[in-house]
Amino acid sequence: MDFLDSDEHRDLRAAVGAIAAGFGGRYYAEHARAGEPCDELWAALGAAGFIGVNVPEAYGGGGGGLVELALVCEEIAAQGTPLLLLLVSAAISAEVISEFGTDEQRKQWLPRLASGESKVVFAITEPDAGSNTHKLATTATRDGNGDWLLNGTKHYISGVDEADALLVVARSGRGEDGAAQMSLFVVPTDAPGLVRTPLPVDAMLPEKQFVLHFDDVRVGPEALVGEEGQGFRQVFRGLNPERITGAALCVGIARYALGRAAQYANERQVWGRPIGAHQGVSHPLAQAKIETELAALMTQKAAWLHDRGLPAGEASNMAKYAAAEAALAAIDAAVQTHGGNGLASEFGLLPYWGLARLLRIAPVNREMILNYVAQHSLGLPRSY
Repeated sequence: MDFLDSDEHRDLRAAVGAIAAGFGGRYYAEHARAGEPCDELWAALGAAGFIGVNVPEAYGGGGGGLVELALVCEEIAAQGTPLLLLLVSAAISAEVISEFGTDEQRKQWLPRLASGESKVVFAITEPDAGSNTHKLATTATRDGNGDWLLNGTKHYISGVDEADALLVVARSGRGEDGAAQMSLFVVPTDAPGLVRTPLPVDAMLPEKQFVLHFDDVRVGPEALVGEEGQGFRQVFRGLNPERITGAALCVGIARYALGRAAQYANERQVWGRPIGAHQGVSHPLAQAKIETELAALMTQKAAWLHDRGLPAGEASNMAKYAAAEAALAAIDAAVQTHGGNGLASEFGLLPYWGLARLLRIAPVNREMILNYVAQHSLGLPRSY
């Protein structure tokens, strides 16, 4: 085991951090308050080759893996500019299309995903299914001409307004045992019959959320990704990367919050000394620092396992759990360190609380992670 970054990874961290630092926390906070995408930062990262760091070189990417993409996610967040859509477009869609897409799908989408020119977001969540993917009601049925017709509703789908296409999970049939069979489809966001409705949220985020209604949305046979009926297995090729990059984003958010808090605690003086000299201030920050470092280690392990084709479900879930908890603890400690200034727009801490709190719920909530660990890691009876 080597716990030091390689020269390549150090250079990657430095280069990504330099780009993100050119935008910084004020840029992110302003876009989060306005609900406006961070297009300029996305374009800059894409032009430098970092959006597609995990896309194969043959399609214009960096040829790296989840280890490298996780570093990108962590470093942009550590500069105060976390990008939520890296989790879905770069981690899920690029990974799934790379692994299961046809040659035509790879040629059409991967170069544009790698350059940052296009985004493909992920549509799986439904209002009545929640975490129970087996209960998905959106259907994909063949018509007499070989096309597919999609009908149903998706809920809490991020970044539809920024994307050229959706990676849609739909029920395409049932097996002999009656269990639902899922398939994946690439669906243009401007497809006739697809209606998107903004879903208002009170969290300050640059990315918008949507409810999607599919009313006989027609796509050709070329839209099917991978094998018909194998979508459930294929989806998990993307879900672990989503959890890993979500964890990396949280680690970066925690680093950013702790950096701001430490600076303030060193500069702010009350009773003739910096407030950081008081253990009531320093201990919560130190505890959050420890939790952040532990989460970072598990995130690196999960990415390493995924890139080697080894089972990564347990590590991915643990990393996502630990990192979301660490990010929230770090932001809370940072706000408390700032006192009343922690709520002031000038110091810009609250937008990160909204994102970290979201990542405690999504892409899988902490309770389902605890269920997973209880069942799969400890061998306890399934509770649901």
